Amino acid sequence: MSKMNHWNSYISRQREICEKHNSPWEPVDKNLKVGASFDLENDPINGLRHPSEEGTTGWFIWTGEYSEAADFFQPLCAEHLLQKRPDIIKYLGLGVGFRFLADKNGYEDVWYDEKLNNID
Repeated sequence: MSKMNHWNSYISRQREICEKHNSPWEPVDKNLKVGASFDLENDPINGLRHPSEEGTTGWFIWTGEYSEAADFFQPLCAEHLLQKRPDIIKYLGLGVGFRFLADKNGYEDVWYDEKLNNID
């Protein structure tokens, strides 16, 4: 299996990202779901982490304009992000309340948003 398709090969990078941004390392279960927009191939890509609910990681990931539409986010097994966007696996260890904005050219912004800790 190639390194790019092996989930555990991203653990050290996740820890580095967490340390850099003063986040606890809160790895996700690769078998749980993320909420993902339909098209993840475009840039930039956004992610935010709410507290997890049963069967989910708490992560919501999208490209393009954010939408409040009920069908904007579809459930996607976290492990399937390895095929769609392996470049963002390194962010999935960030704790609840963290957000990221990144692109395939190396742009990266990571920040903490305390409002994400509360789901209404």
